[in-house]
Amino acid sequence: MRKLFYGDNLQILREHIADESVDLIYLDPPFNSKRDYNLLFKTPKGHESDAQITAFEDTWHWGGQAQDEFRELMKCKNTDVSQMMEALRAFLGENDMMAYLTMMANRLLEMHRVLKPTGSLYLHCDPTASHYLKIVLDGVFGKENFVNEIVWRRTTTKNDYKQGAVNWPRVHDVILLYHASTAKAREAGRFSQPFSPYNEEHIETFYNFKDPDGRRYRLSDLTAPGQGSRGHPQYEFLGVTRYWRYNEEKMMKLHAEGHIEFRPNGEVPRLKVFLEDAPGVAIGDVWTDIRGMINLGTEMLGYPTQKPVALLERIIAASSNVGDVVLDPFCGCGTALDAAQKLKRNWIGIDITHLAVSLIEKRLKNRYPELAKKGAFTIEGVPQDFAGARDLAERDKHQFQLWACALVNVQPYRGGKKGADQGIDGMGFIEVAKGKTEKVLVSVKGGEHIGASMVRDLKGTVEREKAAVGLFVTLTPPTKPMLTEAASAGHYESPHHGAFPR
Repeated sequence: MRKLFYGDNLQILREHIADESVDLIYLDPPFNSKRDYNLLFKTPKGHESDAQITAFEDTWHWGGQAQDEFRELMKCKNTDVSQMMEALRAFLGENDMMAYLTMMANRLLEMHRVLKPTGSLYLHCDPTASHYLKIVLDGVFGKENFVNEIVWRRTTTKNDYKQGAVNWPRVHDVILLYHASTAKAREAGRFSQPFSPYNEEHIETFYNFKDPDGRRYRLSDLTAPGQGSRGHPQYEFLGVTRYWRYNEEKMMKLHAEGHIEFRPNGEVPRLKVFLEDAPGVAIGDVWTDIRGMINLGTEMLGYPTQKPVALLERIIAASSNVGDVVLDPFCGCGTALDAAQKLKRNWIGIDITHLAVSLIEKRLKNRYPELAKKGAFTIEGVPQDFAGARDLAERDKHQFQLWACALVNVQPYRGGKKGADQGIDGMGFIEVAKGKTEKVLVSVKGGEHIGASMVRDLKGTVEREKAAVGLFVTLTPPTKPMLTEAASAGHYESPHHGAFPR
């Protein structure tokens, strides 16, 4: 366990995760919101604007891949899904929303396969597609296994009306909860109800009695509802005959422990419920007590769709036990994995960008020293040796560049977006004095045909950008002319560590 996968989650679910092996799935997939989400990296003070990296394009288009995945759905064993998706296609047409739902349906089928019969799935979405996703989930899991629609208030109300808005301010996300089998989840007791503390007004109003030792309590009815029609016992207790909620043995035990109040003036004995024994207010399906990612200090990573750890802790603590397996197939910046590690669960994460995988690796190692040890967790699909690096470069040059930048701990230049990069693939900063930094420029070449001209280009870029150092990363060993060209750049004099080849 504790595995982080790089790649398409559909392929990874099919090839690497066994049937009925996961206890809890949380997913926060793209919402098809028609915009790119950018990951912001903070640059030292004094430099230009923050570098931006497109973490993922939150847009899906109907094309060849959507057609292929839709054909798969028409052949799947779950004929309810096939019929439902065909009906949605007839209603929506072959558009971006249909492509998005097709992508989600195929992956949800695989998630249902890997989920244990007692397991649960939480799908985090927003009103853009939540109504359609619920239809898809009903087809995959069965409408009888729908459990909750949870509303999470993620932000405070905005004054959109000042800009002419004609809508109520949008402040919430939706989380849909399904069981693989509600009957088996209930049988196994796979839910731990969370509580929030009582406020002072509630305590003053309801816990308005005090014992001689100062303990607050309230009084609760001990008589049985329905006057015995529900099978409750009838007997005499403390001189009062009634149908009681508990059998005589338990009533005597409560009395001996001081949990029953009885004044012999004709009153019926009542149960003393002490404030210290009360769990608090049961949390329902509207969550307003966990704020979004505003002013959360060191928890904020700058990832656009990041969720607070407290939100994931609530979900994981309520629907899994210590040692259970938690899966996040769209793990982004890794908040679910962070919470799972904190709560002593095993975890599996999947993401399709090296950027996210690299960010998660750093996050987990920084927060949990035990994960910094060799073999504490594994990363699959990311190059671990030379052959893996070459394979990635051949398959996806752009992802190879992003991976290489993460390898040497620099930011991909200008968001790592494809296109003109002015000869720069990555940029880092070194501190030369308090409040003063200098740039390190990185050029990545994954091909076989490299030469001195490429080093010469990097040297010119370093001079043009007034950078301190240029770093050339390549799969091919440098030739003698390349080494000569690099040497001609001279040295960078570090104020702390002496001279380095520039």
